Amino acid sequence: MNADTHLSGLAGAVIHDVIVPARAPWLYHVAAGQTLRIVDLEGNQAVDFLLYSAADDAERYSAQDTVAAQGNLFLRTGTVLLSNEGRPMMTIAASAVDYHDTIGGACSCESNTLRYGHHTKAEHACVENFLEANLTEGRSKRDIVSNINFFMNVPVEPDGSLGIVDGISAPGLTVDLRAEMDVVVVVSNCPQVNNPCNGFNPTPVRMIVTA
Repeated sequence: MNADTHLSGLAGAVIHDVIVPARAPWLYHVAAGQTLRIVDLEGNQAVDFLLYSAADDAERYSAQDTVAAQGNLFLRTGTVLLSNEGRPMMTIAASAVDYHDTIGGACSCESNTLRYGHHTKAEHACVENFLEANLTEGRSKRDIVSNINFFMNVPVEPDGSLGIVDGISAPGLTVDLRAEMDVVVVVSNCPQVNNPCNGFNPTPVRMIVTA
């Protein structure tokens, strides 16, 4: 029987294991001390990611605090994801890719229209995924803050401009996040087809939580 290579290196019992389909949202409560592994099953898939404190969702992931604290725009192994209260929410315990994006934002129907033309307005987008998942717990559009884009490649050019280019991931690569407090994780498995962040072909990802 073949071993499940996606579980390699994970300690503790698997308490949640699900395939998130291409273009779909996902929400899960991860308790302090548990580890979430995100598996890029087919490679080059952006995973848009929000965090809220399970105790009080007015406390949530802060890109500004995280970037300022580490003095770097990119998220790497060892990065502590801070809340708007300056408290550690999760730590990137391990990453099979060199870095992840925290400034590229989430696609929306409005941004698709602006960037790619009015014919894209009806296309599903990450903001709609975040909203769909958050509504199940009473959060609204105003609760969607700047997000993380795991596996997404957003280089900063010498003139300060941002690019969205081919990802640096590959099939089966992973990122592990250890919860430092009880958190609510909200994910949009990015449906974008108008730029290279998903290789123009959104694909499934796997979410594994261990305790």
